[in-house]
Amino acid sequence: MDVGGECRMSGGGGGGLISLDDLQSLSDEQLSDSAENEHEHEYEHEHGDDRLLHYWRDVARGHQVDVPEDMAQPIQQITTNNDGTHTRERVPYTLITHKEKCGEVLWEKRHYEKSNWACITVYEDTYEQSICYGFMRIMKYICHQNSAESYLGMTIPIVTVIRTDERHTTLSRAVTVAYYLPTQHQSDPPQPYDTDISIEQWPAMIVYSRAFTGATNELSIIREISSLFEVLDSPGVRVNDSFIVAGYTNPAAADRQNEIWFLERP
Repeated sequence: MDVGGECRMSGGGGGGLISLDDLQSLSDEQLSDSAENEHEHEYEHEHGDDRLLHYWRDVARGHQVDVPEDMAQPIQQITTNNDGTHTRERVPYTLITHKEKCGEVLWEKRHYEKSNWACITVYEDTYEQSICYGFMRIMKYICHQNSAESYLGMTIPIVTVIRTDERHTTLSRAVTVAYYLPTQHQSDPPQPYDTDISIEQWPAMIVYSRAFTGATNELSIIREISSLFEVLDSPGVRVNDSFIVAGYTNPAAADRQNEIWFLERP
């Protein structure tokens, strides 16, 4: 699949690609505070889509990434609906059991019912590049680029499905970004205009989950996979070779809230 260059680095070398965390939306209040404190009055004569797009571009510039012009409306939509007055639906699950040590939850075992997700798989050179490209495409689907021609609403977590080698030390180039359809759209999911996005019904699954904070990148993901293997006290647990990174908070949060999920084999 030709995934174009929307999220590729512009200019010279180096890493620093924008991540999924960086693309989670900021509220208008947070935007105003950041613009005042970090950019002084650069945006005071701009309004709406332009103001938000320029702010995102400033953030992305630090990662050597260009945010394309057609992201203006999705950014505006998600920011407006992420201002603290709208509830973001959580993916429902049933807690089966968990393990604690010294008051810290080491892991949880959960049951998720079968459900519909909008998914896109990309094959960029790095994990950061893939989630950048995939999430921007999913944002457009959420924001009117769907057969319902309406804003579908944000749900959490936004997840990425990753694959590793047998030793769990290297990530595959194939990264799937997935968005849980809100309850009102589960029975009849709006179809995406983007032909690279598919609506998939995920079967019921048993998940082993461990929380972690901070940025998500290839190094932190490999580290968290290793940590969950270490704390699981059931050596007979059979897990798939695919793992899920679940993101709950945006970059305005002091400590970004994430989870690593292991999927139990039937």
